[in-house]
Amino acid sequence: MNYTGVIIEESLRDSSLLKDFKITGTEIEIVNENFKTPWLTQWTLHTIEIEEDDIDRVADQISRSFDRDHSDWYADFKNDVSHYIIFPNKVFKVDCGNVENYRPAVKHGFDLGIPIYQLNFKPEIEKWQF
Repeated sequence: MNYTGVIIEESLRDSSLLKDFKITGTEIEIVNENFKTPWLTQWTLHTIEIEEDDIDRVADQISRSFDRDHSDWYADFKNDVSHYIIFPNKVFKVDCGNVENYRPAVKHGFDLGIPIYQLNFKPEIEKWQF
């Protein structure tokens, strides 16, 4: 079962990495103060599909490719069973069946400075306190 997710082009040190992925859609969002990225004017969000056999390799590759000047980036890819949440130099593979399985990944992202509303992979998460 393939994985689908979004990666923000501006989060990558080298956006040529994207040429290796199957991009199924692209949207551009104008940055506002809620995005917490004042050094940018826009986010280019690419929806990407990754084959199940490639997910571990690609997750590791993305994890090593984030912008080093700003450590509070992540990307996530999921299917009906598993959810990969990818931070700089750290990858979490989460079983989607129980919201509590997300706690270590969400805590890690929150500790990096990512707002909780950006980490609400399931509705209950936005109420969590760290």
